Amino acid sequence: MKKTIILIFTILLMISVTACKKDVKPDNNNDNKIVFSEFVAIENENCSIKIQEINLDDPLTFIFKAEFENKSADKTYVFYTESVSINGVQCDPYFSVEVKAKEKASYSIDLLAEELVNNGIGDFTDIKVTFRVYDNDDWHSDPVAYETIHIYPYGEDEAVTFIRESQPKDNVIIDNEYAKVIVTGYDPEGVHGYTINLFLINKTNDLVMFSIEELYVNGNQIDYYYSLSVSGENSSFSYIFFPKEVLEEKSIDKVKTIEMAFKAYNINNLTSILYVNETIYLKP
Repeated sequence: MKKTIILIFTILLMISVTACKKDVKPDNNNDNKIVFSEFVAIENENCSIKIQEINLDDPLTFIFKAEFENKSADKTYVFYTESVSINGVQCDPYFSVEVKAKEKASYSIDLLAEELVNNGIGDFTDIKVTFRVYDNDDWHSDPVAYETIHIYPYGEDEAVTFIRESQPKDNVIIDNEYAKVIVTGYDPEGVHGYTINLFLINKTNDLVMFSIEELYVNGNQIDYYYSLSVSGENSSFSYIFFPKEVLEEKSIDKVKTIEMAFKAYNINNLTSILYVNETIYLKP
């Protein structure tokens, strides 16, 4: 039962990132023309990835087309995006495709950036993508390719990193040499229930998993699990939310206190130190 509830929360978290469309235009101040040209992003004896074209017609979406080549004689490779960011802010990274031996395949990858645009990301000047390629029949083997590449639509000299301006209602709940976590606000009437808005900053070069493993509302334990990975030196807008029916089961009419066990760690080295291991107390 607990695993089922956790799965439901995870699915709702993914849905919330693209929910509630608004008629918002990005703060585009870049007068330069697009200077992008096709380039080979990854090339080795086993595979290659070529970035063929980009599309900036939709102000809420960055689209790029890539060609994936499997050079092996008899293996099927899986190409997927481990993480993606725009101007240093993470966005929905999921893309995966299988390519058979000695074949090429071209696909368009859509990066949904509505949340970033709503929060003032501006022009899409630096798209960072981490690709991982592995043998479909041996997931535990070393990756065939594992590299991070950049796409600069206006040229590398025009790349900027988004810096979120602090707001009067911000509550910095974690700030150390590895990570920073800010509660940016609360929404009791959120799309999926009571919502806590977060801004996560990964100060390390590692792929860091932020997670909440225990959570109490008004002293009542809630079956809840939250996790979000943020790539090195990137940030991310995120959410924690409690569906109305979950609060009703605990006879909670108004959220007065929140207690949560917050952790952050290097997802590629589970034996390393915990970057964050704190119990956080909130009074909305």
